[in-house]
Amino acid sequence: MPSVLVTGSSGQLGSEIKSLVSKEGFFFTDHTTLDISDEKAVLEFVKSKDIGVIINCAAYTAVDKAEDDEVLADKINHLAVKNLARISKDMDIKLIHVSTDYVFDGTNYKPYCEDDKTNPQSVYGKTKLDGEKAMIKINPKNSIIIRTSWVYSSFGNNFLKTMIRLGKERDELGVIYDQVGTPTYARDLANAILQITQHSTLNTKHSVEIYHYSNEGVLSWYDFAKEIMKMAKLECKINPLETYQYPTPAPRPHYSLLNKAKIKKDFGIEIPYWKDGVDACLRVLGERR
Repeated sequence: MPSVLVTGSSGQLGSEIKSLVSKEGFFFTDHTTLDISDEKAVLEFVKSKDIGVIINCAAYTAVDKAEDDEVLADKINHLAVKNLARISKDMDIKLIHVSTDYVFDGTNYKPYCEDDKTNPQSVYGKTKLDGEKAMIKINPKNSIIIRTSWVYSSFGNNFLKTMIRLGKERDELGVIYDQVGTPTYARDLANAILQITQHSTLNTKHSVEIYHYSNEGVLSWYDFAKEIMKMAKLECKINPLETYQYPTPAPRPHYSLLNKAKIKKDFGIEIPYWKDGVDACLRVLGERR
């Protein structure tokens, strides 16, 4: 198996990948060790380490902050991805890039398929889609894009860990109930990506492939919070809120359920149920009661 470069390795997904593999054959970088917006630096790294696969987990994910920080969001989510696409094309190596459900506007009535029309409603979603488009245009032979949603982990900051913290501090919380999708345990996504890197068809696909991945099931943020409190045995009451009652700078998709049939078919991936992911993550955190 060729050497693998994992960018954004200090984030949730990158940290999960790092925790699952022996370091042999893997190189993990973050913004402090490799600036992926510096094309020359990345090219030198790829050549010196004989990289055969790049897994790009690096992203600007501060969704609300991005509304006022579009230049930096575009630099990381779009222009840096363009650099990686050019390098992957020139070096004839596979690029696996992680994208988001925010490329859709959330007005669908059935789970989004990979070829459904995109229509991002936020700066974050727009810059992530621009990164996808750059890959498709520059490197159609060696690109895999994986869109995911509602990512959480024992690493970093996320909804699950925030709910645990607030559930210990407060008697009740209001959580949105009219935004529907599926959480993704980053460790489950990391396992899926690693399975793809080892799959026999990885180097036989000669066009850009877009895939969707989240855990199985469908729920609202309210349902998610209720289950976290139940599993952690916290007495905090969760009250349902409508989106208008909790305004944010960046609009969120009201419906972002992803159809995952393609990734399961092409790579034989079995996707865990969302409650199983929550249970596993809480156990890692020592919060399962």
